[in-house]
Amino acid sequence: MARKQAADFEEKQRGILDKAAQVFAEQGMEKASMSQIAAVAQVSKALLYHYYPSKDALIFAIIITHLEELEAAIEAADQPALPPEARLRKLVGTVLENYRGADNEHKVQLNASMTLSEEQKAEIMAVERSIVKRFSAVLDQINPSLRNSDRPLLMPVTMSLFGMMNWVYMWFKDGGRITREDYADVATTLILEGIKAVR
Repeated sequence: MARKQAADFEEKQRGILDKAAQVFAEQGMEKASMSQIAAVAQVSKALLYHYYPSKDALIFAIIITHLEELEAAIEAADQPALPPEARLRKLVGTVLENYRGADNEHKVQLNASMTLSEEQKAEIMAVERSIVKRFSAVLDQINPSLRNSDRPLLMPVTMSLFGMMNWVYMWFKDGGRITREDYADVATTLILEGIKAVR
């Protein structure tokens, strides 16, 4: 008979992922051990291995969970009926809000590629591409000339926007004079004003 899943399975699993992300962010992928993670998460090594059979599996779970939650938040917030400029602002704001409290997960995502299998990388890339595609579609609405076949700039502009959003954890501090909402406006304005000059 199959073992029955504990009622608090998802809560325990999420707690382990959060603490593991903290350990990986602080120690690095190579130095962090399953023993350290179990200690910080306050679970036994046996329970940790029950949820995640290897360190690589744990790293993958942190990244894919982070990305799937981001994608779900973006999908829920997206309003295609809005003018594209307002739609873009809402999407940027959603990403930056989703990054609140997720610095550790973000660091793991940026630094863990060497530990992942090709299959894991492909699964992560599929979610990333889905997210990027939604943003590039809005930018295409705003400036269709970015798709010029002689000088295709839609993807470079899209990835420039993600550069502004993805590296915000390096300098942004909650509680300062600039809020996430403020920075969402700044990043959106930089893109909207900038692509007017892109030819």
